[in-house]
Amino acid sequence: MDAFFTWLNSVPPAVLYLALAAAAATENVFPPFPADTVVAFGSFLAARGRAVFAEMFLAAWLGNVAGAMAMFALGWRLGTFGKFRALGAAGSTSSARRLGALYQRWGLLALAISRFLPGIRALVPPFAGALRIPVWQFAAIIAAASALWYGVITMAAYHLATSWAAVEALVRSLTRGVGLVGTIVALLALGIWALVRHGRRRAGEHDPSQGA
Repeated sequence: MDAFFTWLNSVPPAVLYLALAAAAATENVFPPFPADTVVAFGSFLAARGRAVFAEMFLAAWLGNVAGAMAMFALGWRLGTFGKFRALGAAGSTSSARRLGALYQRWGLLALAISRFLPGIRALVPPFAGALRIPVWQFAAIIAAASALWYGVITMAAYHLATSWAAVEALVRSLTRGVGLVGTIVALLALGIWALVRHGRRRAGEHDPSQGA
């Protein structure tokens, strides 16, 4: 990545914005790509006068939303959850099942939360498309979640512009911390849902009226 960062530091602002938009979009297609670090570097450059902070943020945000909407359209075209899982490259089958269970229990809120979970967030757009979630609802969820996430990263990187090493360490900490908290919340939600479902099933088995 060092060579890429050196290149970003040498290009005109317009090219820098396009590169940040492309990087933010790419994480929706290829999750291992370190889009968060690239966007943080853009904010780091903005703090040093190489770009305008607001324009840098908008480029990353709009790129991420555009990439998510493209994957949403692909999921819509696939049409079914089974075909969506067959994508494979977007994530593991277990992650798809976990996302499906979260959505079944919490609806659109689960999709918003899942956008912060490593290993799952790239699954959200095609999953939502496969479920035929209304476009405007999904766009609003993605726009809000992306603005929040990139807002935190870009502001933090902007204020730590004296040291790129400190910015990198912060991005790693944020990603791990948010991922850990989100995973705990997701697991708790799934656990509560499983317990409630099990309790209802047992209550139905012991309800005399059910056998009448």
